[in-house]
Formats: sequence, structure tokens, C-alpha cells
Amino acid sequence: MSSDASTIVNMKLSAGFLLAALSLAPVYAQESTTIKVDVDIVNVLCAVRNKSGGLVGNLEKPAFTLFEDGKQQELKYFAREVDLPLTIGLLIDVSRSQENLIDIERNAAIEFFSKVLRKKDEAFLISFGEEAELLQDYTNSSKLLRDGLSGLKVNAPVGGITPGPVPTIYKPRGTILFDAVVLASQEKLKTEVGRKALVLITDGGDQGSRYTVKQAIEAAQKADAIIYSIFYVDTRAYGGFGGGGEGYLRQMSEATGGRVLKVDRKHTLDQIFKEIEDEMRSQYSLGYVPSNPAKDNTFRKVEIKLEDKDMKAQARKGYYATKNEGAN
Repeated sequence: MSSDASTIVNMKLSAGFLLAALSLAPVYAQESTTIKVDVDIVNVLCAVRNKSGGLVGNLEKPAFTLFEDGKQQELKYFAREVDLPLTIGLLIDVSRSQENLIDIERNAAIEFFSKVLRKKDEAFLISFGEEAELLQDYTNSSKLLRDGLSGLKVNAPVGGITPGPVPTIYKPRGTILFDAVVLASQEKLKTEVGRKALVLITDGGDQGSRYTVKQAIEAAQKADAIIYSIFYVDTRAYGGFGGGGEGYLRQMSEATGGRVLKVDRKHTLDQIFKEIEDEMRSQYSLGYVPSNPAKDNTFRKVEIKLEDKDMKAQARKGYYATKNEGAN
């Protein structure tokens, strides 16, 4: 169920009513009376940073103004999302160019999951190289995720001549980064509710995906998923001259409300995971009923402005106005 779709949500009368409407998810409270509420809202998650780049986590509703396709919208719901359940998909590049980094990625990811996952959170794990593989389905268990991470191994083509009556040269697919993002978005995240994030660890290279970077972005936007890209390059795999596709990662992250974080001498993978954790626990939810009610599958641009001009909102660039498949 996507957050901008029309749906009927069962809610218990409680102080948590607004949060229930905002997340489009059932909220169970102490009281027994149940009502049904028709909601048709768009929920936009955002992080706010000050002039020096630090996270700002103490703003109130009047500090935000939101526009859809240039028209100001009335904010119906507002919350600081600290405890709303979080769904994380970790996608790790295991192509040949990342071979020397896999052990580092495994250890850092184990530490990340042990710290970030709370009781109601869930995560899944996908590795991708020439093919994408689900190493661990949804779980809250750090042990199961650790076991899944133990299965990380290089997934790269050998190439050469294929057997058969007429030998042909086999052309390897390479690294299917975009395909992995589409797979995770469509097959894993689209039907989930609450906050959703994809964390990519990769050098950004893509060779052989059936989908384009534009289609990967669209899939993530339709799943309401934020993409955090960890740009991690083994320069030895590129002859000591860098390499990879940071530009692709920037496109995907900025369009979905995430950002690119680069591993280098000053920023270790462990430190970057901590930054992502802090950001996901310092988000705001802005909910509104669009002034344009049409469900015409078009892309609606969303812009958030802050009262303090020295602050900047980091949020997705928009959403697709699609009808909920389960709506009557």
C-alpha cells in the first residue's frame, strides 16, 4: 500500500490518531472503540539540515511550507518520526570490482543492523553482481541478517566461448545495479507501509541491467522508498584511478530524498552507517490531501520550503499519483 493512495484505515480512538492517518498503517491503542476513516493523503518524509550541514530535529509544523506542482498545500498532519517502524533493504555490490571490500562491508553491515533495528523494524538483504540474490528475507533478527551476510561472495561472469554446435562468444551482463533497485522496490517494498529505505553499497557501476536508471528511480518513488547510496570504490580494481558511477547514485538518491555518502580516508564505512542511522531517526513526516485529486498516474513535483532560509529540507522530489490497487 503506498502512502499517496486512497485507502480505508481501521484506527482505534486514541492520541495516536494523527500518526495513524499519517502513516496509513493501523495503530492499536488502549481504547476499544473502532472507527473507519477515509484518507487520501500524501506522506512526505524529510530530514532538515542547518547551514553547516547538521541535522535539525526540533522544528514544529509552522516551520514548513509544502508545494505540489508549484501550488501550496495545506499540511494536515505533522510528526517527528523517531519511533515509526522502519523497513530497510540493504543491497550490496558483489561484482568483481568490489571483491576486496566484501569482508569490510560484511562486518560493517552486521554492526549497523545490530544498532539500528528496533523491535518493530524489519530488514532484508540482497547481493547483486551479474545476478541479484535475496540472501535474507524480512526479519528483525540480527542473527539471521548476520547469517545472510556470511553468504556474501563475488558474483561475476567468467566470459569466454559458450559450448554448443556453433560456439559463440559469451557477453557477460556485468553489474545489474538498476535491476537490483527495481527488484527491491517492486517485489519487497511496494506493499509495505511506514518508513522505507534502500541502502546501497556499491561503486555505482552498471553494465547489463535490463532497466535504466530512470526506471530504477521511478520504481523507488512508486514504492515510497528513500535511497541512501554508499559510494565505495576499490581503486585497485580500476588501476588506481578511481572509477565507478557516482553520478548514477546521486540521481537515484536525490530523487528519492536520500543522499550519497562516500567512503574515504576521513569517513569509514562504520561512520557512514552511523550517519544514516542518525538521519533515519531524525525525520519529519508531512501529510497533506492534494489539491489535485486525480489518480492519473502522472508525476507530481513536491517542494518543501522552510521558514528559516538557512535550513534545507532533504526530501523526495515528488510522487506518482496512482490508484491503490486494493482500493474499492
